[in-house]
Amino acid sequence: MTTSAQPPANSTARVAVASFIGTAIEFFDFYIFATAAALIIGPTFFPKESSTAQALNAFVTFGIAFLARPLGSALFGHFGDRIGRKSTLVASLTVMGVSTTLIGFLPGHDSIGDLAPLLLCVLRFGQGIGLGGEWGGAALLATENAPPGKRAWFGMFPQLGPSVGFLLANGLFLGLAVALSDDQFKGWGWRVPFIFSAVLVALGLYVRLKLHETPVFAQAMQRQQRVKVPLAALFGRHWLPVLQGAFSMVVCYALFYISTVFALSYGTKTLHFSRPQFLGMLCFAVLFMALATPLSAWASDRFGRKPVLLLGTALAMASGFAMQPLLGAGTFGPVTLFLVIELFLMGFTFGPMGALLPEIFPTPVRYSGAGIAYNLGGIIGASIAPYIAQVLVERGGLSWVGGYVSVAALLSFIAVLSMRETREADLAQVAAPDDGPASAHTVIERAGA
Repeated sequence: MTTSAQPPANSTARVAVASFIGTAIEFFDFYIFATAAALIIGPTFFPKESSTAQALNAFVTFGIAFLARPLGSALFGHFGDRIGRKSTLVASLTVMGVSTTLIGFLPGHDSIGDLAPLLLCVLRFGQGIGLGGEWGGAALLATENAPPGKRAWFGMFPQLGPSVGFLLANGLFLGLAVALSDDQFKGWGWRVPFIFSAVLVALGLYVRLKLHETPVFAQAMQRQQRVKVPLAALFGRHWLPVLQGAFSMVVCYALFYISTVFALSYGTKTLHFSRPQFLGMLCFAVLFMALATPLSAWASDRFGRKPVLLLGTALAMASGFAMQPLLGAGTFGPVTLFLVIELFLMGFTFGPMGALLPEIFPTPVRYSGAGIAYNLGGIIGASIAPYIAQVLVERGGLSWVGGYVSVAALLSFIAVLSMRETREADLAQVAAPDDGPASAHTVIERAGA
């Protein structure tokens, strides 16, 4: 019998850069819409009713992408589990980039009437499809190339992408808000980040096209260990890890989108901070998210995924009670402190997820499983979070919104508590440790099948 040649290896630096740069670009694209939704999407794309109605419509459009993301993770997950991680990651980045750039050229409601919000929703759906396929592949690219004992550290690189993408998105909006008059910003300035995305996407594609396939997937291909329909295998046999993974992600999404999208809207419209001032506060606070991400990833390699995440979700539950006294104070110091606390906790609960979600699924369904769990968590924790927060603050005040954050954290705490520790999991496995023979449930293709 001939031994198959070893697949070419990716360098450590190339893996780190490729997994980081793709998520940074994709989340930059995603966040510029989130920032625009809080600042300009309502007046530009929806009929000029009350400002509250415009804000709610903008947040609904924001949420559409979260409904598309699981579809994107299912679509790209299918091909990622069937043909490989590399080509699928290139395709997802392309879909995201095209959708984002076209939003920058889309005429507003004043120009094309009701067609404007309709096309906006279509392109926002495209953003969701692209991002849905991105994260799972980037996490697998990092973890399936990681050396023993450093999976969470390597899985941290795609987790840093959101911090950098957010900082770049808000920093660009901040620069535009300072450099342009209000009329210029509303007229064309807000479109610049969307059009600039095309340059970043070209850079990301260049980096990713230089990659080789991950060794774990390449070995599975050599052994002809693939499932015919990854999605069917996933939900037929691995539905419990999907739910556990999804609910474990809820706290990350709730913390982030309440403290950015909702807080930005509330801070500029109710607390009367200027756009540049509040965007500057967010840019400062997100540095703490970037700091917490590698810290928690390192800790989860050393102490395990569960203890780190249980600590983070417990602190997040407590942080909900800080919203009324800090954000409600309406002054620079307390509001900045609130943003720092929430975004630090977001990074702390987010860091280990780059390793945890891939570790709870076997190789033949790992791309689909990690991506779908991640993005289902987005539907639960983020898709309607700014909308619900807007409704809650109108009806009961900030303490109700804080309660929403605490409940989201409690859901994640329970999900993590119910999971097994995965720090020592073998990513080369075909079946999960307690699955029994893989062929019984996952319909693995083998030679001659």
